[in-house]
Amino acid sequence: MTGPATDFGALPLTPQALANLKQLGYLQMTPIQAASLPPALLGRDLIAQAKTGSGKTAAFALALLANLNARRFAVQAMVLCPTRELADQVTTEIRRLARAEENIKVVTLCGGVALRGQLASLEHGAHIVVGTPGRVMDHLDRGSLDLAALNTLVLDEADRMLDMGFFDDIAKVARLCPKERQTLLFSATYPEGIAKLSAQFMKNPQQITVQAQHEEGKIRQRWYEVKDSERLHAVSLLLNHFRPSSTLAFCNTKQQCRDLVQVLQAQGFSALALFGELEQRERDQVLVQFANRSCSVLVATDVAARGLDIAQLEAVINVDVTPDPEVHIHRIGRTGRGEAEGLALNLAGMDEMGSVGKIEQLQGRESEWHPLAELVPAQAEPLQPPMATLQIIGGRKEKIRAGDVLGALTGEAGFTKEQVGKINVNEFSTYVAVDRRIAREAVHKLSTGRVKGKTVKVRLLDDVA
Repeated sequence: MTGPATDFGALPLTPQALANLKQLGYLQMTPIQAASLPPALLGRDLIAQAKTGSGKTAAFALALLANLNARRFAVQAMVLCPTRELADQVTTEIRRLARAEENIKVVTLCGGVALRGQLASLEHGAHIVVGTPGRVMDHLDRGSLDLAALNTLVLDEADRMLDMGFFDDIAKVARLCPKERQTLLFSATYPEGIAKLSAQFMKNPQQITVQAQHEEGKIRQRWYEVKDSERLHAVSLLLNHFRPSSTLAFCNTKQQCRDLVQVLQAQGFSALALFGELEQRERDQVLVQFANRSCSVLVATDVAARGLDIAQLEAVINVDVTPDPEVHIHRIGRTGRGEAEGLALNLAGMDEMGSVGKIEQLQGRESEWHPLAELVPAQAEPLQPPMATLQIIGGRKEKIRAGDVLGALTGEAGFTKEQVGKINVNEFSTYVAVDRRIAREAVHKLSTGRVKGKTVKVRLLDDVA
C-alpha cells in the first residue's frame, strides 16, 4: 500500500524537514511510522510495538524534532536506550533527521565513556539527550542535567531496558521530568512491566501494533540452499540470472559486507558497501550513487540500512538469513513498493534452517526452494548501472542550485535533458547522475566550462570503462 497514507508529505512537517527526508532517501513511511507519526505529532502519548529495523527511530525522532525550539538552548527531549551501541545509532539518526534545522545539538550520555567530556558538552548546552538510564541518573544526581524544559521523553526498546533491570531508574527519571510532557514508549514485546511503567507516568497512551506482513503476490520470494564456500559466488549467479537494475544485498556482519563487495567488484559489478562506521560524508556518497542508479548493488548490514527507502528497488538478496523473522519481513519489504513487483532472493545454509522455519511460521507459508544449478547468465556482458555520478566541488555554501548544473550540462555542454539524472546539492558538494556513456565527456565539458559563471572542479566518482 502506498499513496497519501504512507507519504511523508501527508504529515504536518515543515518544508525543510520534508526536503531533508527526501534527500536522505526516506520516500514512503514504514508501517510503524505511518501508524505512530500522526498521533505522535498531535502530542499523544504512545505505546508502540516495534522491532529494531522497523523504522521506529525515525518515528520518534520526527515527533521530538517537531516539538523542538532550536533557539531555546535547553534540553527539550530525552531518549533512553538499553545499550551504548543503540544510543550511538539513535544519536546518528537524529542528527541526520535534524539537518533541516539550524544547529540542533544532540549529546549522548552513556556509561563506559569519561564523564568529563559529557559534563563539558552539557555545560555548553544541548537540545536533545540520548543515553542509558544509569548514566542519565548519574547526571541528574550530580545536577549536571536539567530537565525543566523537557517536553518529550522517549523510551526505546523498553522491554530490553526492563530485562536489564532498569525499571527503578526509568521510573525515577520519569518522575524528574515535567508533568506536562509527551511520552513515547517503543518495545518489541509487552512484558507486564511495560503496563506497570506506563500506568505510573503516561497519560492515556494510544497503543499501536503493526502487522509485519506484505500483500501476497507483490513480492516473489525464492530460496536457494548453499554451502558456506559458495555463498558469495551465488550472489553473482543471482545477479547475472535475474539482472535486476538495483539490488540491496543484506549481510549479517560488516566483514561479510566487505568480502562480498570485493568479490562483486572483482567480477565487474558496480557494488558499494554500507555499514555502521562509515563517516557521514562517505555514507552520503554511497547512498547518492545507489539512489541515482549509478551503482547496481548496495551491500549493507541491517543497522546501516536503517531508514533507507529507495524508490524502484527491484531486488533484495538475503546473503545471510537473519535470526529474527521480523527483520526478514522488513528486509524484503523494501522491494515491491507502490505498483512495482519485487524480487526477494534468499541464500540459506544447513545451519540456518531453524531461522528459515521461524520465517515460514511468521509468514504463514512454506518457502519456495530452487536449485542453484538453474541459474544461468542471461547475457554475456556484465551487469552495468545505467548512470554514473559526477561530483562537483561546491554546493549550497557556494549557492549552487540543481537548475544551475542542469543548465550547464544542457546549455553550453550540449547534452540533452534525458542524459541527466538526479542532482543532489549538499553543503559543500554537488552530485549529478549522467548517462554512463557520456560520463567522461561530461566531466571534461563541465571542468572546462562554467557553472553559474564560475569554473568548477569535477571528478567521476566511480570508474567508467
